[in-house]
Amino acid sequence: MMVTLLAASAMVYAQQKPNVIVIMADDLGYGDLSCYGATKIHTPNLDALAKRGIRFTNAHAAASTCTPSRFALMTGKYAWRKQGTGILPGDAALIVPTDGSTLPAVFKKAGYTTGLVGKWHLGLGETVEKNWNKEIKPGPREVGFDYSFIFPATADRVPTVFLENQKVVGLDPKDPITVSYKNKVGDDATGLEHPELLKMLPSPQQGHNQTIVNNIGRIGYMTGGKMARWTDEEVPLTFLAKATNFIEQNQKQPFFLYYALTEPHAPRVPATMNKGISELGYRGDVIMQLDWAVGEVMKRLKSLGIDENTMIIFTSDNGPVLNDGYLDADVEKLYGHTPAGPLRGGKYSILEGGTREPFIVSWPKGIKPGVSDAMISQLDLVQSFASYLKVPNNTMDSKNLWGALLGQSKTGRNELIEQSNQLAIIKDNWKYIRPSNGKPYYPLTNTDSGNLPSAQLYNLSNDIGEKNNLASQHPEKVAELENLLKKEEDRTK
Repeated sequence: MMVTLLAASAMVYAQQKPNVIVIMADDLGYGDLSCYGATKIHTPNLDALAKRGIRFTNAHAAASTCTPSRFALMTGKYAWRKQGTGILPGDAALIVPTDGSTLPAVFKKAGYTTGLVGKWHLGLGETVEKNWNKEIKPGPREVGFDYSFIFPATADRVPTVFLENQKVVGLDPKDPITVSYKNKVGDDATGLEHPELLKMLPSPQQGHNQTIVNNIGRIGYMTGGKMARWTDEEVPLTFLAKATNFIEQNQKQPFFLYYALTEPHAPRVPATMNKGISELGYRGDVIMQLDWAVGEVMKRLKSLGIDENTMIIFTSDNGPVLNDGYLDADVEKLYGHTPAGPLRGGKYSILEGGTREPFIVSWPKGIKPGVSDAMISQLDLVQSFASYLKVPNNTMDSKNLWGALLGQSKTGRNELIEQSNQLAIIKDNWKYIRPSNGKPYYPLTNTDSGNLPSAQLYNLSNDIGEKNNLASQHPEKVAELENLLKKEEDRTK
């Protein structure tokens, strides 16, 4: 009798735990969604998600580029604390620890089935030199995912193949894959040698002119795997199908799904049915395509009757960027749209446009709708879920902000470090940016970098656009924040 009661109690607890889906966009800006103020583009599904959940106005990625940002999400640790966490090539080794401290590992320890679908870009295997024609490990499985369907890096890098559970999908053993980021391999045409084959020209000086796949030049060299190579138009539809399949297969048990979208990262090639659906060119099209995919996930959850007890967290890995690799008229077709909204900077930048992201948390069973200005970071998900799920976990930088995530508390972080090619720190809405000799402006991507040879200090309470540098007026605040930043750096040594 006692055994039966205990089993029944465990079943009720399992049913009460929410399913969790983290949806990560790629290079989406703070101003790219209509629920964040965009007027030239409409994102009705994300607007609906925000209306039924909490829309955060002060949520951050940990870095202004993808690999370090995603590393922090997975580990709860600032990427600048670990060497080798910059933007990775497509053949990089795994940089995520396999010691059971990751976000998926937390869910797995709590009895969840864990899945990963989409962009990975955190490395695979133990070395750069790897055999793409066999199972590649360590990889997602070793860091806590029961199931994975990914591409290794980014859409503009080789190898342009899918991996399901760490094996290349559709590979012909008679046509093995070889990848190099140093020297040309095989006899595949390159964008540099044969620009006449390209349907999308690369931007000058950005290196997207190596092996051609689907008539688009990529970064890196690849030969073989002809039948396994995907076409850009099918990628988002394939990832959506795999994500919804995972949801269906695990609907009767708690699951965690990390759904890493590719939009609006370059090359921006919408599915054929979505070409021209916006007024902002291909970048606008893929943002609307992203919104549609989120809507399809919401529909599937509702049709299965599990939408009320499923938490969806939507965000982006870093700020927006234009003209980032290919000439796709994204600048010419802005028509007044501001991808970063009221913020300065974007991808690659230490300014708020680089790391302040759209961040929406919806859980109908557990969250009352609203808007929150609590400062949170994506790296806080690790400790927040560990605390809620009662999983022992001790991360270096992640904070338990469960109350803030649910809108039950207005208190978030009081300190946050932001990363680009340098560091900045925010404390109590004062932001300090260290002096830097880097370029103050990135002309190719049309972005303020935030680099200046003198200190910068902004009061984000009334200046989120970082227009008024107050460093000369508050030297004591500059000194205080520099000391705090040094103390954090010393913790790493």
